[in-house]
Amino acid sequence: MPPNLHVKLCRLLSLWQPPVLLSRMFSVMTYGRVLARAFANSVSQGELDYLPGVSSFSQSSVYGTSYSKPNSAPSTNPFRLVSAVSGFSKFDSPLRRSSRIPPRAVSILDKRLYGDDACFVTYHNTTDVLGVADGVGGWRNYGIDPSQFSKKLMEACEMLVKTGRFVPNQPSELLASGYKELLEDKAPLAGSSTACIVILDRTKQTLHTANLGDSGFMIVRQGEVIHRSTEQQHTFNTPYQLSMPPEEHRGEVLHDAAEDADTTSFDLELGDIILTATDGLFDNMPDSVILKELSRLKDSKYESIKHTAWSIAEQARDLSYDPDYLSPFAKQARLNGYDVTGGKPDDITVLLSMVTGASE
Repeated sequence: MPPNLHVKLCRLLSLWQPPVLLSRMFSVMTYGRVLARAFANSVSQGELDYLPGVSSFSQSSVYGTSYSKPNSAPSTNPFRLVSAVSGFSKFDSPLRRSSRIPPRAVSILDKRLYGDDACFVTYHNTTDVLGVADGVGGWRNYGIDPSQFSKKLMEACEMLVKTGRFVPNQPSELLASGYKELLEDKAPLAGSSTACIVILDRTKQTLHTANLGDSGFMIVRQGEVIHRSTEQQHTFNTPYQLSMPPEEHRGEVLHDAAEDADTTSFDLELGDIILTATDGLFDNMPDSVILKELSRLKDSKYESIKHTAWSIAEQARDLSYDPDYLSPFAKQARLNGYDVTGGKPDDITVLLSMVTGASE
């Protein structure tokens, strides 16, 4: 590893390197997303058009804000989530633009794919379900599109929810079932991904979560973080992940099970805010900055939540390209012995939800 490792992260597009051949490639794994993403190729337009009748995105601006309206709950179920989704591809650099881009509402049919990130927002009967996944970008070095695995995983989980094939208090089982769907699918697929599943049981007013890797969530009440996910790492910058490697790499790739996910259950109150995101957010924005943005959220109307979600995603995107910023990722790197400065360019996906009453 060259001695000038302190090269500023703003000059790198960081993608994970699949943890292949641990003994030979330890240094590549360790710096994972700091170095490998510099070699990433942009997501092809064809990957963005898999849903019929959905308007195409441009490759240079894979971003947007989308919304999944919760099902109207009966009066006996006082809780529901109002959720908005926003995100940016790492290729949508603010350094390449002369003016700010306003938030753009997109159809609920859009697949919500931001670079190699994917997500979903849906509901079934008296449950609201959210999910995010972050594809391991280092697979591009092996000729594999990393966005396909995260996208297919989230699609499978969403389909299981819509058809009622899940248990609200077992989010890790939903993740495991979604992964099993991919294994049993005859269509060829390879890749790896982190994942986070969040389920609100309206009848019990309880949030059930499963987090595998370094995506995650936080619950904010009255301006304070009262509960959050636990990041799972094998080593620095090598998160837990679900994997489907090609046959020739099957014995060389780290593979974690959905059952390895950190699971929690937490009782909610009206007005609680749930922020679910990929590491592109948490690696670039400390809690203090996130809480400052959330403090501007004055009501539970969708337009307010949408604007705040976009504002958080945009600020994280801007910080990720700041060469002088001591980001949370850079601080963690220094704790592990690496002299790193700057934000960490990455795909960013933000799902922002507020717990509201059924009549609101």
